[in-house]
Amino acid sequence: DGVTGRIVPAGDWRTLAAVLAQLLNDAPAAQELAAAATRSLSRFSWPALVDAYEAALLALPGQTADAMNLLMLSGDTAAVSGRTGAFTSTLEEFSRYWERIDVLTPAAPAAGQRVLFGNVHFWPAAPPRLLQPAFIVRQGRKLAAQRKYALIISHDYGFFLNGIGAARLSAASGVPYLSEIHHVEGFPQAASSGERVRRIAAGVYLRWARNRARAFRVVNSQELPALLHTYGIAAHKVLVLHSLYLDFDVLQPTPASKRCDVLFVARMTPNKGGLLLLDALAQVLRVRGSLRVAVVGDGPLLPAMQRRAAQLGLEGCVDWLGWQGSSTALAELYRSARCLVCASRSEGGPRVVAEALACGTPVVSTAVGMARELVRNGENGFLAGWSAAELATRIIELLSDEALQARMAVAAPAAVARFEKQRVIGEFARACQQLAVAPPAA
Repeated sequence: DGVTGRIVPAGDWRTLAAVLAQLLNDAPAAQELAAAATRSLSRFSWPALVDAYEAALLALPGQTADAMNLLMLSGDTAAVSGRTGAFTSTLEEFSRYWERIDVLTPAAPAAGQRVLFGNVHFWPAAPPRLLQPAFIVRQGRKLAAQRKYALIISHDYGFFLNGIGAARLSAASGVPYLSEIHHVEGFPQAASSGERVRRIAAGVYLRWARNRARAFRVVNSQELPALLHTYGIAAHKVLVLHSLYLDFDVLQPTPASKRCDVLFVARMTPNKGGLLLLDALAQVLRVRGSLRVAVVGDGPLLPAMQRRAAQLGLEGCVDWLGWQGSSTALAELYRSARCLVCASRSEGGPRVVAEALACGTPVVSTAVGMARELVRNGENGFLAGWSAAELATRIIELLSDEALQARMAVAAPAAVARFEKQRVIGEFARACQQLAVAPPAA
């Protein structure tokens, strides 16, 4: 009552008439109820019911994946340094599907061996990082001598040291490996010469690994499969398994007053397109005459962005809010914005696009990563090219039409309703288990 609809006592026609009149005269309230109602029914979709049934079966005695151990090669060093993050949050749910998970990580300050969730064991390397492939082979063979592994999962990025080690360890141990490609630096656009070099490195690695890896995991269904095809990787070896999941208890479209016109949430690095965004906002300001912008995040490019904002006459328009450690606070910022803008040149996500949509905030984004799949032009936001003029045009179009904003806000949550945490991680875990027992593809 009051969340997805209204309940009135049976036979109380006066109350019923009052409620109907209220909804007919308060379109935003009616739209909020409609959006919440749509979300509430998503758990009854056929895929959601199948997931729930499979989860119930796995919870029965003797029906778990207890016979399977997993070896993971990660680039995330938060856990071995005593911190939590997105990877550890994923492992909390993912670990339920395995008897034991061993995670090999690069060296990190204050790193040490750790155990999380009772069955996830972390093993950090010693410096230097260039010797990571040798560490993977040495430590992996030592662990494989103690227990049988069903699969090796390698998070491959940068200069692909994990992937090189995974291929060597797989050849030595006979354990198949899955190469995870969350995104390729410098694709679809490079933001620096370093990214251009790493994109070349990706091509070299992927051609080399195409007949060595059992399969390749990608996290979007358009951008990365097409790229891997250009490197000669067969379509049947590419598994689209999303890594994006959302906490819908926090990220939901509850009513909020609008305190800013444009919200930008990112780590301030070249690939996030912060300088491009500022150039676009300067054009928006010239057309509209006033503008309120909130920038959330920190990073090495932040001082340069602040200088650029001053040069463009934006210093009085931009609130630099720093990083927000609380997901609740970040959700409030999403809801308080008329739109979120993503100007990234290359991305594995971008996660912020999905989070904003879940909160009912329209999005203007470059056509990067998952944004190409989530943002539907004119329905819940706009896609734009990598030019300040095109971004500015789309931002102005959205900000100038309150009715359009309202329609997009209602439509936005439906685009991300499928990314419930347990469902996404469960799909990934079951795909890994199936890959481990399947015969190698030709």
